[in-house]
Amino acid sequence: MFTSRNSSTHPMSFILLGIPDLENFQSWIAFLFCFMYVVAVVGNITILHIIRTDNTLHEPMYLFLAMLATSDLILSSSTQPKMLAILWSHAHEIEYHSCLTQVFFIHAFASVESRVLMAMALDCYVAICFPLRHSNILTTTVVVKLGVAVMLRGLLLVSPFCLMISRMPFCPNRVIPQSYCEHMAVLKLLCTDTRVNRAYGLFVAFSVGGFDILVISVSYVMILRAVLQLPSGEARFKAFGTCASHICVILALYIPALFTFLTHRFGHHVPQLVHIMFANVYLLVPPMLNPIIYGVRTKQIRDRVI
Repeated sequence: MFTSRNSSTHPMSFILLGIPDLENFQSWIAFLFCFMYVVAVVGNITILHIIRTDNTLHEPMYLFLAMLATSDLILSSSTQPKMLAILWSHAHEIEYHSCLTQVFFIHAFASVESRVLMAMALDCYVAICFPLRHSNILTTTVVVKLGVAVMLRGLLLVSPFCLMISRMPFCPNRVIPQSYCEHMAVLKLLCTDTRVNRAYGLFVAFSVGGFDILVISVSYVMILRAVLQLPSGEARFKAFGTCASHICVILALYIPALFTFLTHRFGHHVPQLVHIMFANVYLLVPPMLNPIIYGVRTKQIRDRVI
């Protein structure tokens, strides 16, 4: 049941409970999750195909959108197949290294998604507040460099999570009361002092989410100020519509993510079912919602789909 290596002991596998207390409805929940996953995969692949094949869309906004779609595909595909296997086939067991791989991909690409949303907010800010300088500030080379930096940040910040966990001993309890492996959930199974892990988790959360939210908030305050100064009512309405769609995407990611983060650390009295459902929403809704919102709100993409 347990394997010893490099002076650490870890279980061969973990048990993912899925969604406790809703066993009688798990088949219906699985159909809903499967529908959301299919929409996310089809929608994001469609957006990537349209942007790749249309040279007129090789602009900063669409390149950032392609990064977001790629992140959504990886984020959803790293969790949803196993989640559906749990709900439909009762395949609750997950191998140790698969669990750590899931931890890595979830947190790395949640970080990537957060930074891409921040980059999209900055792109929107430059396009509205400095329209004549937009093409000179955000060139294709700058966007590519930003994309590489975003990816490296996610990989480098999250890698220590898995490295530290892999060197620590686990308790006999192998049960994770969720549908997927998440850093804090796995951390609770360790039989050792985890203060360093928790401190590093807080550092990553605030350096990633905190900084990105701050930049996004400042960007949209400046954007709204600029929009309110537009002389044309039609131009203001169009700009407000664009900003509103972006804000919906941002809220869909950050609200459940923040709730899950705070519940793990401070919400000891939050019902487990509520916590689990928010944790699932955090990984299910944004990948499904992003291609719908940007596909509907972006005329260039909408026209090519129709």
